[in-house]
Amino acid sequence: MHISEGVLGGPVLAAGAALTLAGLAVGLKKMDFDRLPQVAIMSAAFFVASLVNVPIGPVKEHLILNGLLGLLLGWATFPALFVALALQGVLFQFGGLTTLGVNTFNMALPGVLCYLLLGRLARNGGRRLPLLAGFLCGFLSVGGSALLVALSLATAGEEFLVVARLVVVAHIPVMVIEGVVTASMVGFLRRVRPAMLGMVQQS
Repeated sequence: MHISEGVLGGPVLAAGAALTLAGLAVGLKKMDFDRLPQVAIMSAAFFVASLVNVPIGPVKEHLILNGLLGLLLGWATFPALFVALALQGVLFQFGGLTTLGVNTFNMALPGVLCYLLLGRLARNGGRRLPLLAGFLCGFLSVGGSALLVALSLATAGEEFLVVARLVVVAHIPVMVIEGVVTASMVGFLRRVRPAMLGMVQQS
């Protein structure tokens, strides 16, 4: 869901950059620097997952993992995704530097919102509710990013409206897959590394 350079207008690029700078400021302020290795690992996981494309019907899609990043990192999702997207833009020309702000905001905001709305349920629910919270985080974060990308493209003119609709439709299967993957990871981490979810491990 990278938006390439030369598509969006100046005001949209400026707004995306400003919103991402605000998210980075909050993320860096709230980030516990003892968890910096975890942030780096999740940034690398996003970087690698975005490079592995899987055919789904006539299109190729890839895991995004922004819901999982949101659950594990909270506001630190902004700096984690910013670094990964910047490297992808420089090394592989995915997206670009002028669209880095918009792309980061479109990916990070849904993950952070899922963390704020569902993070506590993923940490403190019983046995099934955390899995449901994980599924919803994966499902809704990808859906939210697809909608934000579609809205960004819609500002570029009527010729991009069809592409904007296709972005949303093409990511419906990815939403389901991401939901299952995130739920599985939540269940796994609750058993073996609950501290990664912000849980207190029982002795």
